Amino acid sequence: MRPRRKSIPVRIGDVVVGGAAEIVVQSMTKADTRDVKATLNEIARLKDANCRIVRVAVPTREAAQAMVEIKKSSPLPIIADALLALQAGVDGLRLNPGNIKDPEKVKEITRQAKEREVPIRIGVNAGSLPGRPKEGAGVRPPTEEVVAAMVSAAMGHMHILESLDFNLIKVSMKASDPPTMIAANRALAEKMDYPLHLGVTESGPPRTGAVKSAVGIGVLLEEGIGDTIRVSLAGDSVEEVEVAYGIINALAEKQTGPNLIACPMCGRLEIDMLPMVAEVEKALKRIKRPINVSVMGCVVNGPGEGQHADIGIAGGKGKGILFKHGKIVGTFPEKELVPALLKELDAIAAEDAQQLAS
Repeated sequence: MRPRRKSIPVRIGDVVVGGAAEIVVQSMTKADTRDVKATLNEIARLKDANCRIVRVAVPTREAAQAMVEIKKSSPLPIIADALLALQAGVDGLRLNPGNIKDPEKVKEITRQAKEREVPIRIGVNAGSLPGRPKEGAGVRPPTEEVVAAMVSAAMGHMHILESLDFNLIKVSMKASDPPTMIAANRALAEKMDYPLHLGVTESGPPRTGAVKSAVGIGVLLEEGIGDTIRVSLAGDSVEEVEVAYGIINALAEKQTGPNLIACPMCGRLEIDMLPMVAEVEKALKRIKRPINVSVMGCVVNGPGEGQHADIGIAGGKGKGILFKHGKIVGTFPEKELVPALLKELDAIAAEDAQQLAS
């Protein structure tokens, strides 16, 4: 990635966004906020997945009341998009210019946030802009018009906040299609120096959503634009975090976590490889260190093609090999091949857990 654009750091709870801080991964709970136990369980799962900040929906007064208990027990900083959430002690607010258009309402929210020193994210969404141009069937949004409207909405709210001497600001420019999202963030990045939160909103189910998010977020991160990201999937929130880190790791010059290398399979394949890949992928979720793990389907080419891996396996007819740094260290029957690799990975995971505890 290119050097990040300079931005004013903002603190969300104990997490710094922008400035020299690392890119922060966020997610949003899918549980009913009124169900305190379910929401806290989801937040705990997100923390285990290395999520740093979590947003929680507060659609009703009952949800706002539940937020008091949720905030009290949450292991992660919480962002919400309701004024009532401020009274529950949330760590950040999100304001959507498309939903809160009255400048006086924005000022009142800002005054209360300023009293509590709670940062505000100006969250512009292309789909909720007032007077937004209509889209034709099968045609991408008219990017230039929408981008101009998004930038205008963001700058308008920004000026209101600044007029009250409030600068605990970060901004997001989201759209459901990557081209508009990319163009909007590029345009705004040149006009202000607050941190930018990236995301392709309403991106769809996990497979297509991951692709759209990788394109939109990935392009901007490579250009040095973006301080915090959320992958929005119609699926489990933990999967959002996993995809987000996948995007970061794919672009990073220095690997920050485990990386699974697996061959695409071909006519030489003589093992049931897909279940093997799934088992290894699951095991890697427990590992925190940078490590390359390879699962190859061919003994002939496997070690060579996976020689840049720290550890890996390659299958053959009825058996396979375990190799480290391109060198064979063991031969096993097919049914013992994955267990042999998992044993090695379990030892690594245990070391990581011990280091984190110490």
